[in-house]
Amino acid sequence: MGAGQSRSETDEKVFQNETPISFSQDVVNQLSDRLESPETSPERQSTLDALIRSRIQSELEHLKQEEEKMRQQIESALEKENLDRERSGAEDTAEGDDSGRIPSSTELMGDLEEIRNKVDRYQARRDLSEFPEVKSTGQAVVSCYRAHPSTPLDCWREVSKFKESVAQVEQLYFKTLQ
Repeated sequence: MGAGQSRSETDEKVFQNETPISFSQDVVNQLSDRLESPETSPERQSTLDALIRSRIQSELEHLKQEEEKMRQQIESALEKENLDRERSGAEDTAEGDDSGRIPSSTELMGDLEEIRNKVDRYQARRDLSEFPEVKSTGQAVVSCYRAHPSTPLDCWREVSKFKESVAQVEQLYFKTLQ
């Protein structure tokens, strides 16, 4: 077992060359110039740069794929968590407990649509195009207040005209309700 390690024989073989080798002066100069200048040649540098760019590009693609996989895993985990919350909220509702309940997306969309309808109705009521007198007297009040910022009591005439026009519109509204 250990006999192979304790051998002192070497397997080196030395060959003697009988033909003299000689190099031209150009080859010797080129090799010595390369030894003196530690910079790489432009051709080698461009090859190295291309190799590095390709490695960076492949690593970037690999990282993008990993990021996409991670994003999909996170999205699926969040989706599952939301579904679990909705299910547990539905079970709580079935038991009659509405406190702390998380509404489903369908319920939220219905609520949102209801709120939009209320806002539209409010905006329609605010529309004074059907009542030009109210609109004009209201604008007169605003312009008077802007013209007299330090003495707003000077606008009493415009305010009383506005109140009268609003009272007329209210009377018309109440007549339509009856």
